[in-house]
Order: sequence, then structure tokens, then C-alpha cells
Amino acid sequence: MISYQGAHAAVLGGSGFIGRWVARKLRESGACVSLLTRNAASMSDQAGVVEVDLTDSPALAAFYSRARPCITFNLSGYGVDPSERDEAEAWRINAEVPRTLCEYAARWSDASWGGMQIVHAGSIAEYGDAGGELREDGPARPLTFYGRSKLEGSTRLALGCRTLGARGLTARLFTVYGPGERPGRLLPSLIEASRTGQPLDMSEGLQRRDFTYVEDVAEGLLRLGLSSGEVPIVNLATGRLTTVRDFAETAAGILRIPSPHLRFGTRPDGPHEMEHEPVSLARLRNLTGWAPATTIPEGIRRSVEIGLLRQSGN
Repeated sequence: MISYQGAHAAVLGGSGFIGRWVARKLRESGACVSLLTRNAASMSDQAGVVEVDLTDSPALAAFYSRARPCITFNLSGYGVDPSERDEAEAWRINAEVPRTLCEYAARWSDASWGGMQIVHAGSIAEYGDAGGELREDGPARPLTFYGRSKLEGSTRLALGCRTLGARGLTARLFTVYGPGERPGRLLPSLIEASRTGQPLDMSEGLQRRDFTYVEDVAEGLLRLGLSSGEVPIVNLATGRLTTVRDFAETAAGILRIPSPHLRFGTRPDGPHEMEHEPVSLARLRNLTGWAPATTIPEGIRRSVEIGLLRQSGN
């Protein structure tokens, strides 16, 4: 990551789960980081915060014309949280912002930078019910407004890069877990059950997921930022499938949750529950010579350790 030394990187969605980890990795690599967010007050613990509404094109253009970052990591998104149900807002953030970033990168990016100008976070939801091995050049059939808007964003980014001469790609992310996840997701719910000693109602948990530890995701995004080539979409995952039940049982062993406290089958599966075959990593390995290596037990233990450190104030 030495190539990031002294580079100016903009992180959109810097207040989010993955955005904070990307910013941390960039700083560790010596980059100067600007964190763009709607609510600067929520990031009082961070340096380089810039308050801007990403859907306010003049305000966003003013930042890019002034700051001229070498590279932008777009971790912004709308529609993952169950409370985010405004389809028009999803379209503005997930579909329109990536194309806007192409225009600004082509016009104002630091010309001395040789890597990608935009690394945009895509989503497994873009594949929908595609089925079979998930390959970037294979079918994408999203089932939700979130998946459709994210797929449109990936499509607009690729088209914008081709027509405007910008360098960018979409990194499709899968089931990312680790420290900083919002309450209600699987690992935070298991950690809370460990703390309270209360049983946890769950679905049968038979759906298979590619669980990827968040620090690996952040590292992968940075590595893709240094890649070259004209590849519009890259899967960023482990290539290994694990059922939700196996993940929960592994976490329960580490967290010392009694087996009867995992009440599988007491909740229905969520709507549009993802079930997929293995994820192809050929493009990721070809571009970076790397793939995420953190195992699920390692990732869970690391999440617990970091959580305990934060609680102690260290």
C-alpha cells in the first residue's frame, strides 16, 4: 500500500460501517483522507470530515474542484437498512451518484495519480436470483429496488468511464461482517445474546452466504484502487460459502452461548433471502494477486477483541 503515501483519497459514506474501515486503512497507508458525509456531527471522532449532501451536485462539484482527490472510494448507499424505503432516494444515491463521480474524476482528478480514480462499492443484491456460479460477466437479475438501483449505478459507472475517459470499477461486496456493524445484524445480535444471556430467535439458517471480514474488504478495496486494466466489475469475497446456521454456531462457540439459546426456525426467512452458489474470484486474483484470507473464527474473534478494546477506551 506504499503507493497511497501522500495521496489524497475521498471516502463517500465515510460514516458507515465499511467506510470507516476504508478510511482507517488509507490513513495507515499514509494517505490524506477526506470523509464526505451528510452529518459531520456524527463523526466528531474523525479528522478530515467534509459535510456535503451527495445528491447536491453543486456542493459535490465544489468539493471536487477544490480538493482534486486522486481517488474516490464510494461507500455511500441507500436501502440496506430496513428503515430506508424511499425508492426515489435510493435511485439518486445508488444510481445517479456513480455517474456524477465519473464526470468529476474526468474533470478534476489529480493527473499524477496512476491508479483507479473511482472504486465504487456494489452489492450481491445486483445478482438477485441469477443462480449458478456468480461471475461478473454473467446474468444479474435483482429482486429488490435496492438491487435494481445498485445495478444501475454499476452500469452507469462503467458507461461513464468509457465515454469520459475516467478510470473506475465496481467492487461487488457480499455478506460483510465485523466490528462496527449496525445493531440487528447477525454478529451484533449474537454478541448481544452473549452479553445478556437471552435466547436468540433465528430462521432455520440454511441459506449459504459468502461471509467476508470487513478488514479484508477494506484491504481489497485499496488493492483494487491500485490496479490497472479496464475491468468494470470485480467480485470482492472469499469464494467460500457458509450457512448462516454454521456461522451462528461458530460464533456461539467463541462467545460461549449455550446451544439451546440459538432458537433456529423460530423466525421466518426474510423477504428475498439470498441463496447463491460460489462466487468467482478470477478477476480479483488476476487484478491484485490476492484474495481475502481471514477465516470466520478468526474474524469473529477479532471482532470481539476490537469491541472489548473500544469498551475499555483503548
